[in-house]
Amino acid sequence: MTELLQQAFAKVSKLSNEQQDAIASRLLTQLEDEQAWQERFEATTDAQWDNLAARVRQEIGSDTPVPLDDFFPMSQ
Repeated sequence: MTELLQQAFAKVSKLSNEQQDAIASRLLTQLEDEQAWQERFEATTDAQWDNLAARVRQEIGSDTPVPLDDFFPMSQ
């Protein structure tokens, strides 16, 4: 464990149980989100990246954004 993380845990340990649980919940949610995005990026093929680049070029200057889920589908 890094020194910075140890410092963070030391500060959090001084909070009420309710505050500790709230921080733990946010941290776990953040970690799960990071893991999901990492998996999505790793599963993205070169063809998908090429498609994304082509779509971005088409959309520059337009008012029609495309959801990232269209390019990075949830892993199965």
